[in-house]
Amino acid sequence: WKNDFATVDFKTGANGSFSAVWNNRPGGNFVSGRGYRPGRDMLFNYTGTFTTTGAAYLALYGWTRNPLVEYYVIESLGNHNPSDNRSATQYGCLRSDGGTYEIWQKERINAPSIDGDKTNFQQYWSVRTSKHVGGTINTGNHFRAWQAAGLKLGTQQYMAMVIEGQAGAGSANITV
Repeated sequence: WKNDFATVDFKTGANGSFSAVWNNRPGGNFVSGRGYRPGRDMLFNYTGTFTTTGAAYLALYGWTRNPLVEYYVIESLGNHNPSDNRSATQYGCLRSDGGTYEIWQKERINAPSIDGDKTNFQQYWSVRTSKHVGGTINTGNHFRAWQAAGLKLGTQQYMAMVIEGQAGAGSANITV
């Protein structure tokens, strides 16, 4: 997915690999990656490289329905942390996979989702406190930590290792 302000060259390769090179003007946004349908509790292994000079994330990304939830496990990011938002609420921290993640939640109103262009839903983030590229994400640890914090998940739809690029430039080569 990309909006009209995003300029991205996204390619898929053999054996679960993908690459992205982007240079977005302000207002640009894209999300591209590879993963699984439905999302599930698993050890999600990945390798690769990720560099950015702007606002971008390398993240495990997914959706649930009933309730409608967009979620991220952010492994690395550029100059914008999604928790830098006054409407975001922190729900503690999680130690998993050799790192510490802050748990955040925010409500989205009239925003695009897997169910349409103007929907209301929750966003959950686990944001790794030190940038990290490559390794294993124990998805169940994040799902259980969110549930323990009162952040309910619905029926898993899909999850994927993605690059989300907003304003700025960058490149990534990832294999899942």
